[in-house]
Amino acid sequence: MQEYFPKVVQVIPFNNYHVQVFFDDGKIVEYDFSNELQGTVFQPLQDVDVFKNTCTVLNDTLAWDLAGNRDLTKCIDIDPLVLYELPAINSEIA
Repeated sequence: MQEYFPKVVQVIPFNNYHVQVFFDDGKIVEYDFSNELQGTVFQPLQDVDVFKNTCTVLNDTLAWDLAGNRDLTKCIDIDPLVLYELPAINSEIA
């Protein structure tokens, strides 16, 4: 039996550092990243406008396209397996 490997199909960022994430199996959850943006790598995302405006789906997962050119080497992304298992701020939306 093949293990499920989640793929992100859509993301919707909000002003409060929350992101709704839609997975290919129909799971929809909202995550709160307000306390997760620590360290040098996440520093650009501490600006809520950068957080919202660069939030996208790259490589089948939640990512922030900091360069704006969909270059996978210049983005911040979260492993989809880790993302799938993160605790949501509310019960699953779907």
